Amino acid sequence: MAEPEEAAAVAPPPDATCIEDEAVEECVLAEWPAGKLALPQSIVDKASLGFLFFAWFFLNVMYNVTNKKCQNAFPMPWTMTVVSLFVGIPWVCLLWASGIRKAPKINADGWKVLLPIGAAHALGHAGAVIALGAGAVSFAQTVKAAEPVFTCVLSYIVLGTVFKWQVYASLLPIIVGVSLASLKELSFTWKALYGALTSNIAFASRAVLSKATMDKPAGENMDAPNLYGVLTIIAFTLSLPFALYFEGAGFMEAWKASTAVVGAPWLIRQMALDGFYYYTYNEVAFIALNKVSPITHSIANTIKRVCIILTTVLIFGNKLTFLGTVGSTIAVLGTFSYSILKSKFK
Repeated sequence: MAEPEEAAAVAPPPDATCIEDEAVEECVLAEWPAGKLALPQSIVDKASLGFLFFAWFFLNVMYNVTNKKCQNAFPMPWTMTVVSLFVGIPWVCLLWASGIRKAPKINADGWKVLLPIGAAHALGHAGAVIALGAGAVSFAQTVKAAEPVFTCVLSYIVLGTVFKWQVYASLLPIIVGVSLASLKELSFTWKALYGALTSNIAFASRAVLSKATMDKPAGENMDAPNLYGVLTIIAFTLSLPFALYFEGAGFMEAWKASTAVVGAPWLIRQMALDGFYYYTYNEVAFIALNKVSPITHSIANTIKRVCIILTTVLIFGNKLTFLGTVGSTIAVLGTFSYSILKSKFK
């Protein structure tokens, strides 16, 4: 999904004055059937940001739902990993080739920086897909809420970063919540737990590696959307051999068995949509989160996780125990508290 263009600010006509809280604001012109209406720039910015967050939540929920449906019919997680990564590549390459988006120019040192980050991205995505296929989406999301625990550990090991005690204290509810949810999860499988934990370790590694190399320029035109596009290409390239190794021999048999039940057109369409949702939700997230403060980021992440859990429980009918629900709630709120405290006690 291409980065939305910023609303172009223009000078208001002589008869258009925008006043809000007794402060004159810059105005933009919005076309309406009845003519032209002057709107405060702040309203346009807020509406644009609101749309980005809505798109982020919607696409993220749809990705989780579609991925789970695909894996219920076609239980090949490594294949799903590769397909979901691949779908975004032609799109971003088209943007670069057409000039709509400036193509990145990466030097040799840049590739040395990006390859480990791309590898962590590949492993993190594969672990998440495995977790989604092996257990309930709500359980996978709850375990993934524990990512800050691994981020803190790796930040100390790799970067020597020591946070304030309040930040470490906020990790306790996350650990307790995830443990309680795991013990009381009706559809618990070790594969789902290990997949989600692997994803946490990999994505925490990606974050730490990114921070460790942030002062090393990777090349030209490496803004957030382009960086994600490059990481997607690296992750796809590194994931493909694993998909062939683990699932290549049994692919045709699994495909025939699945399409005999749901039909090839349905499965192909759902897999394509899965890749579309995955790429676009990540790109929209990059754009939206670059426009807000860390606290707003934390609130949005918490709301997003709750939306995914509630929606998938309703769609797939996963039964939740009382203590399992309490554990999930504690873990999600613990993650929110961690983000707030980490931002406050830098």
